[in-house]
Amino acid sequence: MSLFMFSIALIAAPGEDQSVRLNHSLREYVAARAAEFGEIPEERKEQLSKIADYVRGRIKAGQPARLVFICTHNSRRSHLSQIWAQTAASHYGAANVETFSGGTEATAFNPRAVNALKRAGFMISEPPAGENPRYQVRFHDDAPPMECFSKVYSESPNPTADFCAVMTCSQADQNCPQVRGAALRIALPFDDPKAFDGTPEEAAKYDERCRQIAREMLFVFASGLK
Repeated sequence: MSLFMFSIALIAAPGEDQSVRLNHSLREYVAARAAEFGEIPEERKEQLSKIADYVRGRIKAGQPARLVFICTHNSRRSHLSQIWAQTAASHYGAANVETFSGGTEATAFNPRAVNALKRAGFMISEPPAGENPRYQVRFHDDAPPMECFSKVYSESPNPTADFCAVMTCSQADQNCPQVRGAALRIALPFDDPKAFDGTPEEAAKYDERCRQIAREMLFVFASGLK
């Protein structure tokens, strides 16, 4: 299995405890976020339900459900969304779900976002220093890593056809009214925690955004298998 594309290919037996696929810290974090589904505004639930419908339809057709999360720099929100969507797919036993992220330009996976994921419970390697380091992200010791780095959304390993494009920032949504190859395009913008970089609120705002994205991606997959 490619490190660039982490696909969950198993359906759990009815009644099986899905949380065994996550490490202890993440199980607690996920349980807390799932208890917050009622905090998601109805207009966002409508958009999230469109993603769930896409996933459900692809699974029923025996086809991979490919989700590409797109923002301007592929540095924060799109990575958080990709990682939490794949984690939610595993937690809820979704089959053949492949998640990706990209930007309208490439920069780097921001270390502040990486640290927020670590605080949530992810195990993340420290890559060699560089302009665009490649992080290995795991939600369990035995899980294959997700290799996360910044890239333009049309670059490998991202798919070029038959995918759902999820626009995670308003600027990318405006700049890409059409995403070539996408079977479905959904606007799901998140506020950028970058606005708080270098302030006393920095860590709290990154954690807040991480919680929101986790909550909403979990909602997608909790809904998508019903």
